[in-house]
Amino acid sequence: MHSRVLAFAAGIALCGALATANADDKVPSGKDQRLLIGSTSSSSSHYGYFVAVNQLINEYVEGVSASVAETGAAVDNLRRMSRNQIDMGLVTTNTGYQAWAGKGDYASRPVDTRLLWVYTVAPQNVVVRQDAGVSSLAELDDVRLNPGITGSSTEATTEAVFDVLGITPDYVRGSTSDVVDSIKDGRIAGYVKSGVGKRLDGSTMDIATFTDVNVLSLDEQQAATLRSEMPDLAVVDIPAGAAEGIPAYTTWAFGVAVHATPSMDEDTAYRIVKAVMEHPQPQINAFAALEGEDMAEMTLSVGSVPLHPGAARYFEEQGYEIPEALKPTEE
Repeated sequence: MHSRVLAFAAGIALCGALATANADDKVPSGKDQRLLIGSTSSSSSHYGYFVAVNQLINEYVEGVSASVAETGAAVDNLRRMSRNQIDMGLVTTNTGYQAWAGKGDYASRPVDTRLLWVYTVAPQNVVVRQDAGVSSLAELDDVRLNPGITGSSTEATTEAVFDVLGITPDYVRGSTSDVVDSIKDGRIAGYVKSGVGKRLDGSTMDIATFTDVNVLSLDEQQAATLRSEMPDLAVVDIPAGAAEGIPAYTTWAFGVAVHATPSMDEDTAYRIVKAVMEHPQPQINAFAALEGEDMAEMTLSVGSVPLHPGAARYFEEQGYEIPEALKPTEE
């Protein structure tokens, strides 16, 4: 009988040791909670990135159960966060700043969110069919063009950029899948779509498989106008090779970030950022543009709104200096 008790106790001890070993890589939690993450269209490579982030949270952040919602991207995510319908999600740096500061479309309804991290800088590519007879941005007047998926930061930014440049396309709204089909069959001339680093995104590559396309470039005057009139955007030069046969071009860009609602507690934000920063490979597997990038450095150099206190705590623990503009407002 005594030997059975000892064996039973040893078994419990072994199970406890195994559980401890399996939990070693997890960030401990004070309580169980469920989080909903707003992403973008499921046809976008950015959606795959958020699936990877979701898996990291579920695997490494103990006590947190997360799931991903397909949404209309940045503008839609900000709206949902303001209504407490999602807890965190994709927000671009320019739209995030306007929403937080109450500028532009958000002058009468600011949205209070907090930056967790920035994961890429996204060039905005104006892609048109070669047979559309359009070779410059100035020739887009009255041309049927999708400015970005409905509710996205790309859509809002495209309209703002073209307004500043005095360009008036005939805008066609829709989801990525609908727009891609419309470009393929010639119902519209093209669209504006976020690139993946210095490459065209998957949707554009899908179009280019069967339809010859051009990527339109800002000219020198247009680039100078955007630098002067829209300082919340970057003007970037993309080298030749964004796709086969695509020459070098110049376009506007913004950072793509992950924001959280202010109601997310500091400990949860800290543990999520820690898990994401310390497990980059699954994110690289899902979003190849992350290869060789330092997300912490990118966050602190491209971020446009104050960090969540939990995110700031993680970066400070790693020895980073938080820029004044990104210091949490709660401090």
